[in-house]
Amino acid sequence: MAEKVEQTVTVDGQYQPNVVTFQKGDQATLTFKRVSESGCLDTVQSHDFSFQSKLPLNEEISFTIPTDQAGEFEFACGMNMVKGKVIVQ
Repeated sequence: MAEKVEQTVTVDGQYQPNVVTFQKGDQATLTFKRVSESGCLDTVQSHDFSFQSKLPLNEEISFTIPTDQAGEFEFACGMNMVKGKVIVQ
């Protein structure tokens, strides 16, 4: 039975944490919460997971992460300068 797992990334001039881990087969949700206006972090995107979204200040934005394939997958700010990683084990 797949576990429902949610990981929250705080966006505060960087991604905290900048590496999140899910187990293969989990029902995975990745949530971003932007708490500061610094930098270009008002947008988050992932080419690996085909998402892009504005991050309103102090609101949570969530994405369902497919965990059918193990590997390392990137997410980044709108300018692709600040990066984070999802690891599926």
